[in-house]
Amino acid sequence: MWRLLLIVILLTAFPTGLRAQDWQACRGERGAAAPVLRDCRAVEGVLDPQGRALWLRSVVRRPDGAGPAALYVVGTASSEVWINGQRLGANGRPGASAATETPGRYEAAFPVPEHLWRPGDNPVVIHMSSFHGAVRLDGPIAGIVAAPYPWPSRAVPLAVVFTLAGALFAAAFGFAVIHGLRRTGSSLALATLAGVAGLQAILESLRALAPYAYPVHGWRLVGIWLLTAAFAVLLVAYVVERFWPQARRGLMALAVVAVVATVFAPGFDLKSQLALMVGLSLAVTAAGVGVYRRRGGARLTLAYLGLFMATGLAFPAWLVDLSYFLFAAGLLLPLLMAEVVRLGRDDQQREIALTRAAARPNCLTVASSRGVQRIPLKDIVSIVGADDYVELRLTDGRKLLHAARLDRLEAELPAGFLRVHRSVIANLTHVCGFERDASRGRLLMDEGEPLPISRNRLSTVRDALDDRHLKT
Repeated sequence: MWRLLLIVILLTAFPTGLRAQDWQACRGERGAAAPVLRDCRAVEGVLDPQGRALWLRSVVRRPDGAGPAALYVVGTASSEVWINGQRLGANGRPGASAATETPGRYEAAFPVPEHLWRPGDNPVVIHMSSFHGAVRLDGPIAGIVAAPYPWPSRAVPLAVVFTLAGALFAAAFGFAVIHGLRRTGSSLALATLAGVAGLQAILESLRALAPYAYPVHGWRLVGIWLLTAAFAVLLVAYVVERFWPQARRGLMALAVVAVVATVFAPGFDLKSQLALMVGLSLAVTAAGVGVYRRRGGARLTLAYLGLFMATGLAFPAWLVDLSYFLFAAGLLLPLLMAEVVRLGRDDQQREIALTRAAARPNCLTVASSRGVQRIPLKDIVSIVGADDYVELRLTDGRKLLHAARLDRLEAELPAGFLRVHRSVIANLTHVCGFERDASRGRLLMDEGEPLPISRNRLSTVRDALDDRHLKT
C-alpha cells in the first residue's frame, strides 16, 4: 500500500517529481567542494544503479509552501546528494563495488536548509550504487522527489492494515480451533488462508514500521509474492473442495503450475497481481460449477469472488494492497461465523439424533440439508468421502450428503462395511464381484458404478470377500 501511495504522491501531489528522462547520467568524481561531472547524457528508460555506480544530475524546484522541504530518494541503492553545489548528506555509502559500498536505507530523506534554495531551478547531483540487492528489480528506484518535510504521517493507513491483519489472525486462530475439534480439511485450508493474508498485511506494512536497509527490500518483495501465490493456491483448494471436489486434482495441478509460472512476469507487482488473478479465476470457475449443481452457498461465493476479480481488473494497482486485505477479511470472517454457528447447530442435532437412533440400531442417522434422517444400513451401497462431508449412495439410486467424516463412520459402522479406499467405504452385502486392474482392483456392486480399491487394502478386501464366499 505504501508503494502505491508514494507513486500517487510523486505523480500528483507534488509537481516537482522527476522522471527518468529528466536525469542525465555522467562520468563523475569528487571535487574539492562539489562533484566534477563530464560526458553527461540523458537517461533512457528507468534509473538503474544495480551492479554499478551512477553519477546523476538534474534540476528541481522548491515545493510550494512556507514549511521546510527535503529531497526524498526511494529505491534499492545507496546514495549521496548535493544541491546547488552543497552536500546534503549520504544514505549509506555508494561505491564502485560491493566491497566499497555500504548499503543505505530503502527510503531516505535529505532535508534542504532554507538558505540553499534558489528561485527557479536548483541543480541536483546524486552519486548512487546498488551492489547488495537480493534480486534484480525492473524498477529499482521508486522515486526521487522534492517535497515538504517531514513526510505525511502514515498512521491512518497503517491502523487500517493492522486492524485487518488482526482480524485475519483472529480468523486463522478460530479456524485452527475448529480444525482441532473436527479435523476437517476445509477448516485447515481456511486457517492457513487467513494466516497467509495476515502475514502479508504485516509484510506490506514493513516500510512504515522500520527504516530497513535496501537489500531487505528484495527479500520483502519475494516474500509478498510467495504469500500471494500461497493465498491463490489455498483459495482454489478451498473453493474446489467445497463446490467441485471431482475436479480437485486437475484444478489444483493447474493452479500450482499457473501460479508458479507468474514468477517469469516482469516486476514483482505484476507477478503478485497475476498470481492472485489466476487463483481468483479458477476459484470463480469452481464456484460457477457449484451454482450449476445447486450446491449450498455457491451463489454467494461466486458473487463475492466475482466482485473481487472485477475490482482487481478495474484497479490492478490496488489488487495486492489494501483491497486484497479487505476482500480477504470480508471472505474469511463470515465463513468463520458460519462455521461456529454450524458447529453449535450440528452438536444440538447430533444429540437429538443419537437419542432417537438408540431405538433403531440398524439405521444410520444422517444430518443433511434436508434435516436429520434415519437410513437403514441395508439400503446403503457405498459411502464416498468429500472433505468434512460424505456421500451416501443408496439402493434406489439416490445420493445423500451427510455431515460426518469417513474415519468416524468407519469406526461406528458394523463389520459388513469395509474401508476399501482412502475415500470409499463399501457395504459388502451389495458386492457382486471383484476384478483386477493392474496392481489394483475394483469392486463390482449390484447397483451403481464400481468402487476403486487401494493397493495397500487389496489383500484385506480379498480376505473379506473370501470369508463371504465370493469368487474373484
